[in-house]
Order: sequence, then structure tokens, then C-alpha cells
Amino acid sequence: MAKGWTLRATVGVERALETWARTVSDRMRGRDRDRGAGFVEYAGLMILIAGIFTLIDGLGLDGQISGAIGDAVADVVGGG
Repeated sequence: MAKGWTLRATVGVERALETWARTVSDRMRGRDRDRGAGFVEYAGLMILIAGIFTLIDGLGLDGQISGAIGDAVADVVGGG
């Protein structure tokens, strides 16, 4: 009786490991390997942009930057 239970448990564990290994390898090689990557990349980009804006505001460069942009636009359109 104990041998049959242990054999069934062992076979069950082996099947679970095979299924897990197949699932992991399919995700690494398959078409779903990049699923969710777009969100992570987008969130990282938003954090980076927010950090840049915070740095610009903290250093007080916002007036200088907007003035330089205004001067460049005026040079391009011939207004100044």
C-alpha cells in the first residue's frame, strides 16, 4: 500500500515539474516572452521623465530653458 502511494506521489511530482519546465521554456522562447514588458518599459520611462522634470525644477533651470527655447524658436521663425 505504501509503495503505491509513494509511486503515485513521485509520478505526480515529476509531471508537475515537467509541466513547469515546459511552461517556463515556452515563455522564454515563445511569442509570450515579452508579455508585460511594454508596461514596465513605459513605467520606467515615466519615472525617468519625472526625475528629469524634478531636477530641472529643483535647480531652478526652468526659466533658463524656456528662455532658450523661446530664443531658438524666434531665430527659426525670424522673429527676433
